[in-house]
Amino acid sequence: MYDQNALWQAMVYDLYACYYKYRDPRAHIMYYQKHLQAVQSAMQTRAAGSSQPQGQISPGMLLLRVLHASPDAPAVDIYLNGRLVLSNVSFKQISDYLQIPGGQYRVDIYPAGNQSSPVLSENFLLMPGIAYTVAAAGTVSNLKLLPIVDRPFVSGGETKAKFVHLSPDAPAVDVAVKGGDILFSNIPFMKSAKYITVPAGKIDLEVRVAGTDTVVLNVPKVQFKADTAYTIFAVGLANGNPPLDAVLAVG
Repeated sequence: MYDQNALWQAMVYDLYACYYKYRDPRAHIMYYQKHLQAVQSAMQTRAAGSSQPQGQISPGMLLLRVLHASPDAPAVDIYLNGRLVLSNVSFKQISDYLQIPGGQYRVDIYPAGNQSSPVLSENFLLMPGIAYTVAAAGTVSNLKLLPIVDRPFVSGGETKAKFVHLSPDAPAVDVAVKGGDILFSNIPFMKSAKYITVPAGKIDLEVRVAGTDTVVLNVPKVQFKADTAYTIFAVGLANGNPPLDAVLAVG
């Protein structure tokens, strides 16, 4: 996780910077510089533990992470409301959850290190108390942002998982235990299946063309731990490079 104290400071300084923008230019610059320093600190300092959210979301806040799932897109920088939050994010990379206030956000995606013009900009109303994954999906010629609602908190001893189809040229798919029962059925591109309860331990999975026994991807030895929620993302290309692959993320 990112350093939540630094993130909170960054948001407070941003509010002060906005307040003084037309009232006191010197105060605006001072608080904006403090905001940037706090953001930098949050990006560089990670709190101990995994990316699994701990406890509950703070009142008025939400959790947000970003996945780069566009197979032919270069590494990107990601901005929220004009502020850099993630830099040099490459294909298949998923960030930790970032805790931010609920509200209206503009997400701008730029080629890494090049802020001349965003390759994609979209506005989202993100509600407090909810965890989101925003996936940049599709090919560069048809790039889209897909907001996915996560439910990463689990009851004691519970293990659960959901599946998200982000391969732009793959048909609808089933996800099944290797040679066995289907876990997620007939999931098309840009759609997310609901969470299901899964047994803790290692399991071999396979992705099949929906309604058939045709296996398009084997996913061996997937490790599910107790007291944890997971999302399995199908990324890459069914007919091309980078090839079809699975990204397993906590949450």
